[in-house]
Amino acid sequence: MKAYPGETTEAFCDGHVSAFAFFGGVPLSILYDNTRIAVARILGDGRRERTRVFSELQSHYLFQDKFGRPGKGNDKGKVEGLIGYARRNFLVPIPCFESFGALNVWLEEQCLKRQGDRLRGHKETIEERLVRDLDALMRLPATAYDACEKRSTRVSSLSMVRYRNNDYSVPVAYAHHEVLVRGYVHEVVIGCGTEIIARHRRSYAQEDLVFDPIHYLPLLEKKIGALDQAAPLRGWELPDQFATLRRLLEARMGKAGKREYVQVLRLMEIFHADEVHGAVKAALRLGAIGYDAVKHLVLCRVERRPPKLDLDVYPYLPRAHVETTSPGSYMSLLEARA
Repeated sequence: MKAYPGETTEAFCDGHVSAFAFFGGVPLSILYDNTRIAVARILGDGRRERTRVFSELQSHYLFQDKFGRPGKGNDKGKVEGLIGYARRNFLVPIPCFESFGALNVWLEEQCLKRQGDRLRGHKETIEERLVRDLDALMRLPATAYDACEKRSTRVSSLSMVRYRNNDYSVPVAYAHHEVLVRGYVHEVVIGCGTEIIARHRRSYAQEDLVFDPIHYLPLLEKKIGALDQAAPLRGWELPDQFATLRRLLEARMGKAGKREYVQVLRLMEIFHADEVHGAVKAALRLGAIGYDAVKHLVLCRVERRPPKLDLDVYPYLPRAHVETTSPGSYMSLLEARA
């Protein structure tokens, strides 16, 4: 048993992949209801015209399909009975989990516990009876089916891709490009050619805007005046050290400081956010307020070598001149006191 946010094509396919992995094999045949995800239409002679996605799934695992008669619930009575059992025993009272992943881990545990039960009329446990069924399963293919819905579309002028009534961002360099969207249960992956250009959490809302702020940083570097009003950056929660760095950069360099700050943010296009955050903290501690210094510190963290900051290379870094202490200076203070 597995729970999903909605009855979608990708959830239907993922359910098969998860079930086959759970049992360690593929059944010879599977009985279905006449869901539109699997059946495009029922022909006059009772034959089913299968959907493209279901045909792909079936050809990947090579199982036979059987369909119940429309409106005849008794054709699949065991399915209805097991759903009722699971609802009453696993979902009453309604469980509360932080994510679908955590809920599904718990549901799988309940299914495994139930295998130790012995049903009325049987001398063996469910697990012992299951062994004979597992022996009849076909072997799993070398790779699992890619359980997603694929759609080809075009990126808008705002670097957004629409999928299931929601818009997802891509890097601004791909505006007006043709892309392939793969919708998974919990993720949306966008590719252009052979390259994956964006990954987003899947939204099940309507008319939602899902941004990755990093996608728009190249444009903001050119139009720095829009830094404070840019919609993709709203709600982007960065550690406090980034705000401190921006304030110091703008105080020392004015508008150019804003651009350097965006350049620092663009380091997250290449390096992990935690690495950039660590470099920003080190730069503030050393008083090395500048993009070049932060970049140098990031590279040092990644390459695991000590930083060597040459002030001649970084003209914007503050310089401290420490003179040699002269005893005569103290003597002048004593003379002034006398």
